[in-house]
Amino acid sequence: MYKHHDAEAAIELEDVRKVHGRGNRAVTALSGVSMDFARGSFTAIMGPSGSGKSTLLHCAAGLDTPSGGTVRIAGSDITEMDEKARTELRRRHVGFVFQSFNLVGSLTAAQNVELPARFAGRRVRPTDVAAALAEVGLADRASHRPAQLSGGQQQRVALARALITRPDVLFADEPTGAVDTRTSKHVLTLMRELVDRQQQTTVMVTHDPLAASYADTTIFLADGRIVDSLSIQRGRSDSVATIATRLTGLES
Repeated sequence: MYKHHDAEAAIELEDVRKVHGRGNRAVTALSGVSMDFARGSFTAIMGPSGSGKSTLLHCAAGLDTPSGGTVRIAGSDITEMDEKARTELRRRHVGFVFQSFNLVGSLTAAQNVELPARFAGRRVRPTDVAAALAEVGLADRASHRPAQLSGGQQQRVALARALITRPDVLFADEPTGAVDTRTSKHVLTLMRELVDRQQQTTVMVTHDPLAASYADTTIFLADGRIVDSLSIQRGRSDSVATIATRLTGLES
């Protein structure tokens, strides 16, 4: 079982399995994954195509139901909940950032940021929305709609939206996959600062060694299993190369 240090876990996975299909058509996406994500940690999940990394994120976040095993978020076993209860738990404890931003085009940046809290039945003060946008460097873009924003700005709105409810865990699925290298570094630096300043537990699926180098730990998957892990020393100029070498070894 992969564990961080003896810190309190924000998420716990125990012998998590996921099988798609039945009989001769059954495909095993996850094969007995056990791991903890400590509060205030930043973890990158990497692996070849088909390794199970996105399935792992979806099961850990309660977006998908494992075929077996246990997933706990903030101490609650989500594998024993019905869909309504899981949805409520996600709204209270989980934030999401996706590659495609998933902003509502007809709404302003401020209105997009408000959405998760509104769905959760919470009132959000305009000052809280303004503070969330300021946190990601977009205080002057509150009234702009997505079409009026660059890709990087849209991803930062998505990040502010994910954090407005102060989630226990932020899940990021290829958060820099749709932006250029310069913008990618800006978004990753912002995510790193949120971990450092606010102890925002973050789990990121990525194929990019540069993105993974911003995390504390990189977990490598292959064939639905954890096959390697790497603790990253920030500031090391060779971190990206080391991560890339580990990943290439799995892909070959």
